[in-house]
Amino acid sequence: MDTTRNAALEAWMTEHGYSSNSFADAVNRAVGRLTGRLGGLDGSSVRDWKAGRVTWPKSATRKALEDVTGLPATALGFVPRRRAPSTSNSERRGPGMKRRTLVGGIAAAAAAATAPGAAAPRRIGMSDVDRLRKRFVQIVSSDHHHGGRLGTEQQAAALADEALGLQDSGSATQRVRNSLYASAAAFRSSAMWAAIDGRRFDNAKAHMREAQALAEISGDSAIKFRIWSHAGTMYRHMGRPEDALAANDVARNLHLTRRDPLFACLGHARQAATLGLLGDTTAVQRALGCAQDAFERADPDLARPVWMTAARNGAELETLALAAYFRLGKFERAETHAHRSLTLLRPQMRRDRAINTARLATAQLGQGDCELATATAMKVPTDIATRHARVAHMLQGFGITLCATAPGSTAAQTWTEHTAAWRTIA
Repeated sequence: MDTTRNAALEAWMTEHGYSSNSFADAVNRAVGRLTGRLGGLDGSSVRDWKAGRVTWPKSATRKALEDVTGLPATALGFVPRRRAPSTSNSERRGPGMKRRTLVGGIAAAAAAATAPGAAAPRRIGMSDVDRLRKRFVQIVSSDHHHGGRLGTEQQAAALADEALGLQDSGSATQRVRNSLYASAAAFRSSAMWAAIDGRRFDNAKAHMREAQALAEISGDSAIKFRIWSHAGTMYRHMGRPEDALAANDVARNLHLTRRDPLFACLGHARQAATLGLLGDTTAVQRALGCAQDAFERADPDLARPVWMTAARNGAELETLALAAYFRLGKFERAETHAHRSLTLLRPQMRRDRAINTARLATAQLGQGDCELATATAMKVPTDIATRHARVAHMLQGFGITLCATAPGSTAAQTWTEHTAAWRTIA
């Protein structure tokens, strides 16, 4: 028997992220709520629907379908069974009557479809989630390019609210709802990071609390890792190493770090950067050794979140090793990692390049090479040097150290003249 595939049902399932098995499970649960007894469908039942082999499920199943999708069975491509008309009725109807009946039926259906209140409730699907994910990529790109801007923080927070607003704008599957919560958590974590990067720590803590709650609801372990890692960085920049270590431990103990060594690499490297604050060289070296081992075990082709771009090729590991040795005052080793990081960082990651260039300059100054250090510091782009809070703070410290180390030197004079022009820009 020839059958026509149920394209409407297939399209709905694709839109809302269902496989045949997961859709059967959802309908079975809906049958259970209706009848008190779990339905007996499986993936093959759904495949029969999609293939058109079953065109009109049983009444309880149809009602369950409607509960799951929010649509009538006919809108899902199912066709009611029709009884063949009796011969006498058929004979009494002429071609004109048949046509009028058909046209009348179509008109009635159209009228019902356009009547007030007749529209099916809006379904929120994976296309809505994908749209938010594209906006998240833009937020991450803006962070890489500018970093720390209040505008980025505000935009990310607004997008988190938009993701939450979708929860109340229509019906959705649990998978879609979890994805929306994960998107909201991701945007909040970006708002948190922008606030940290701009040294707006009170804002960062408020975003952190919201992000943590959303991440727990979503169950997304990758975004949980990001949020707790950001918390560790925030406390490190606030000079609270013990709190930073505790936050990093939460991230490092997530099951995700055992499933994907690249997350473990990041966890160990960020711990090393914090341990540098405590002056514990042995602990720093141990943590960086664990990070390097994990990096070598990581699958480079595994799909990962967009915010892990710098981790994939080792740039983030080198950056964090630079931070660790920089805080230990081991400037020669810090310089080595600075050069490696600048080689690996992609050109569009201007914020990270500026930070690492500022650290490189300070590491060179720490080794007594004032001329080279000044030339390096002058490579930081003016727009970042004057508008990025962390970079400006670091370069201010560089200038103070330079003038204290070599007062009246050519290098100090050159730096003073270079920064004098910033006052008209900042």
